[in-house]
Amino acid sequence: MTRLDLFRRSALSALALLCVSCSTDAPAADEGTRGASPLTLRKRTPEYRADVTREYPHDTAAFTQGLIWHDGQMYESTGEVGTSTIRRVKLETGAVLQRRDLPPPHFGEGIAILGDKMFQLTWKTGSAFVYDVKSFAPRGELKYEGEGWGLTTDGAQLIMSDGTPILRYVNPSDFTVTRTVTVTENGTPVSNLNELEWVKGEVWANIWLSDKIARIDPQSGVVLGYINLTGLLPQAVRTGREDVMNGVAYDAAGDRIFVTGKRWARLYEISLRPPQ
Repeated sequence: MTRLDLFRRSALSALALLCVSCSTDAPAADEGTRGASPLTLRKRTPEYRADVTREYPHDTAAFTQGLIWHDGQMYESTGEVGTSTIRRVKLETGAVLQRRDLPPPHFGEGIAILGDKMFQLTWKTGSAFVYDVKSFAPRGELKYEGEGWGLTTDGAQLIMSDGTPILRYVNPSDFTVTRTVTVTENGTPVSNLNELEWVKGEVWANIWLSDKIARIDPQSGVVLGYINLTGLLPQAVRTGREDVMNGVAYDAAGDRIFVTGKRWARLYEISLRPPQ
């Protein structure tokens, strides 16, 4: 099944839920809410907009799958079979300072750094590759079931997404699953969770095929809010090859947020506005 198939399935599921919500068999509203649509009674999820504080060049050949700020350095993973890499990038210029290629048939996905190791997922081959974070020298290969999409860490365990509403917490020594959490918004599962980042005790997840990042409670899986980045990449710098927004990194020491997308010409540093 392709990611487009997953997207179509998600759309059909959402339509089905909408039809159920609007059913005439729904319970009657009480006096305080009589006449209101059932959809308007659901708790509104906060939505944040962003201001660009700085922008930097980004490699338009990079099919971005993961983005990390670590010890004053930007690291990135790229995907597609034959062009998958891990790389260290100079933020100010976008220049690739260090790189290691991932050979076919692997399609590189999300990365995370824990201790002195970097972990890189693959989409469909069920392998997590482990590297020395300084030299990029191979340190091992671990196996997991299903697809690999995004990866981050809470400082003790790795947290991975696979395109479903499930986040898997895994042991970094052998990739065994220690627990799972279902991501939901108002009780409805949220799918297409892609690139992940740990930010101030929350898991942030790019929602694939959208311009939104979900802010997720890592214990309950509840979506605490969305960051809406619609229109972030201007038409003036588009090349016609851009894919979706994907890539969020957090500089904890400087309290800075960075975002980009697949084959985007820009990487942005943003600040968030309070939700309206």
